[in-house]
Amino acid sequence: MPTAIKLVVIALLLLIIASLGSGLFFMIRDRGRSQRTAKALTLRIGISIGLFILLLAAYGLGLIRPHGLYPPPSVPAAHSQ
Repeated sequence: MPTAIKLVVIALLLLIIASLGSGLFFMIRDRGRSQRTAKALTLRIGISIGLFILLLAAYGLGLIRPHGLYPPPSVPAAHSQ
């Protein structure tokens, strides 16, 4: 995965976590008297959808490719006689 894509993905993940944290903060502080919690969580959903679309587009353009957790096992060469 190119470095620029990695940095964008990491930045978006950090924004998602920050929005989730601000939603929690507003929920505790405002006690349901304002719409700030709903706005923060709506922003989180929007960023999450944007990240998903970015990953799909990057895959479609060939910028990223899926891989397993472990490298594929090496196949022993056939013995030639």
